[in-house]
Amino acid sequence: MSTPITPAGGSTSSATGRTHVVVVYSDDPAVRAGVRGAVGRRPAPDLGRVEWVECTTGAEVLAAVGTQGSALDLVVLDGEAWPAGGMGLAKQLKDEVRDCPPTLLLVGRKADAWLADWSLADAVVPHPIDAPDLTAAVAGLLRARDSGLPARLHGG
Repeated sequence: MSTPITPAGGSTSSATGRTHVVVVYSDDPAVRAGVRGAVGRRPAPDLGRVEWVECTTGAEVLAAVGTQGSALDLVVLDGEAWPAGGMGLAKQLKDEVRDCPPTLLLVGRKADAWLADWSLADAVVPHPIDAPDLTAAVAGLLRARDSGLPARLHGG
């Protein structure tokens, strides 16, 4: 089941007046914890705090995006998740959800980036999670979402 993790001290950031709501999906609790730990509560000084919404199944991701879509700022998907992989979910979200939040795909290897192109993911970061790379990608996508510009940081 989806588990919201609300930042301490309320729902807004004092620096920006905004909290970014980010879904993190994996069937593996270690991957979800790794993403949260790498990015932390504030991915960059110019961005607000992050409120994490954890999803453990593909159905939970679809429900979260379906009910909170425009309120979500980013969806981080584990491409190695089973049985619903993040690549297929990214593709489904991009094809079916109007104003789909940006998607970041965690892939098993850098060579899998071409699959991320097919999935229409906006950014790709390979496993194992590299905190600076993941944080930079998350921050870039959140900035793009805030600005209203297209979020695509990867592929064509």
